[in-house]
Amino acid sequence: MNLKEIYTTKKQEPVMSYEVFPPKDDIDGTKLEKLFDELKKLLVFNPSLISVTYGAGGSNQNESVEIIKRIKQELNVSPMPHFTCVSTSTENIKNYLKTLKALDVKNILALRGDMPENQKIYNDFKYASELVEYLKKESSLSIAVAGYPEGHKECESIEKDIQYLKQKVDNGADVIFTQLFFNNSHFISFVEKCEKQNITVPIIPGILPVTNYKTLEKMSTLCKVEVPAKMAQVLEKHKDDKDYIKQYGIEYASLQCRELLETGVKGLHFYTLNKAYATSEILKNILYTRTN
Repeated sequence: MNLKEIYTTKKQEPVMSYEVFPPKDDIDGTKLEKLFDELKKLLVFNPSLISVTYGAGGSNQNESVEIIKRIKQELNVSPMPHFTCVSTSTENIKNYLKTLKALDVKNILALRGDMPENQKIYNDFKYASELVEYLKKESSLSIAVAGYPEGHKECESIEKDIQYLKQKVDNGADVIFTQLFFNNSHFISFVEKCEKQNITVPIIPGILPVTNYKTLEKMSTLCKVEVPAKMAQVLEKHKDDKDYIKQYGIEYASLQCRELLETGVKGLHFYTLNKAYATSEILKNILYTRTN
């Protein structure tokens, strides 16, 4: 199914989707097998999509394609490959589209991506909006784009950022998946601002379960997202207690997801970090609550 079909079909339960990435330094393939073992644990929640990241300039393209192929064939779930246009030539994009067509892939997440170091810089596409426009003309793929509830780290303001998002939607994007956030008020405000700009496509919140202190520090700095004061205090106090932090992160994300579902979001997109446990526990919590 394509994104339009997935998010416009009326369902009793919200659409669940996961993000994974190609394992690094997987010389003998054992990490890839471990990834699929983890994904199989999450099939019980009936995901509609599994997205697969793509390195800047296509640095892990072969690994991404292998994962996409196996998600479709072994898990019988729609894969959604990412594609970053920065430092990528039009020819490379054309070849990648041929690969996706051969695999009968229906969806793609179009991103600008971060500027890579020590790689040739192409100027074919400077912005994700240009990539969306190209994909719309050159393929039949259903296109997703990224949204930033707290603003992109390089953008001067959230208002300006939403203008850029509007351009991506006007150029053909069907769905918006947001960057992670820990304060739901940012997401709610973001949706309201998007609606005022006549952005009417589904906006799907991105959820990152906090499972260890170092990951929180890394991701919050990398993505420049707010860590609520109470959450920061609790995690700082227990930063050396891995089990406590994992359980706290699951409970926090479960509450976050319940609140988001109450606002009427059409789905939840989990940044799994290639691990099933936290996402699985959250989904058990929220789906049990919704059905009992």
